[in-house]
Amino acid sequence: MAYGSQPRWTDRSAATRLDIDVGLRDYMLRIYNYMASGLALTGIVAYVAAMGGRDSFIAQIYHTPLMWLVILAPLGLVMWLSYGINRLSAAAAQGIFWAYAGLMGLSLSTVFLVYTGASIARVFFITAGTFAAMSLYGYTTRRDLSQMGSFLFMGLIGIVIASLVNIFLASSALQFAICVIGVLVFTGLTAWDTQQIKETYYEGAGYEVAGKQAVMGALRLYLDFVNLFMMLIQLLGVRRD
Repeated sequence: MAYGSQPRWTDRSAATRLDIDVGLRDYMLRIYNYMASGLALTGIVAYVAAMGGRDSFIAQIYHTPLMWLVILAPLGLVMWLSYGINRLSAAAAQGIFWAYAGLMGLSLSTVFLVYTGASIARVFFITAGTFAAMSLYGYTTRRDLSQMGSFLFMGLIGIVIASLVNIFLASSALQFAICVIGVLVFTGLTAWDTQQIKETYYEGAGYEVAGKQAVMGALRLYLDFVNLFMMLIQLLGVRRD
């Protein structure tokens, strides 16, 4: 009797694990799709806003008060999404995410005015390759990255403080150091965030909860990608004459 009942328990356990694996895979694919769509929207908006070079839309407003709106509006949206996610519906959270990605495109469009198109494309593919490798590592590793995450978060705070200080110092050496450290920090954060997103997956979460979790996961990975790209473009980008 004991031998006859054991396979049925094992089969149920295996089926449960399979359901979780399939659900987790679909959940992560949704997050990556959101993130990739957000990056595509950001890139399209940035390219269109910079079309025309010195006569482009972004160049026309660069030295006007509207530029502060372009710079600060994405920050306001990401804070709204981060702190208000529990009060928002899944559809509203998605809408804010798309709006944020579009405004980030306006904010980052100056990249097309400063750097050559070839160097932007090259750095983008370097960023994409690095991101993919580190996100895959974070997804597959069994190593607990929580301690590394705490260290990287402190590094992120240091980067923010140093960047604010360098606004007044305008030191090229300090900016170089910030970019080098930033590449290391955001590369590590990509793996850590991926692992954290994977571990927060709950098979029994309802549609609304899962939808909002997917948006927040996409936002975290989007920010890792964009910040890694910005650090690398400052290190490897070729400026226009």
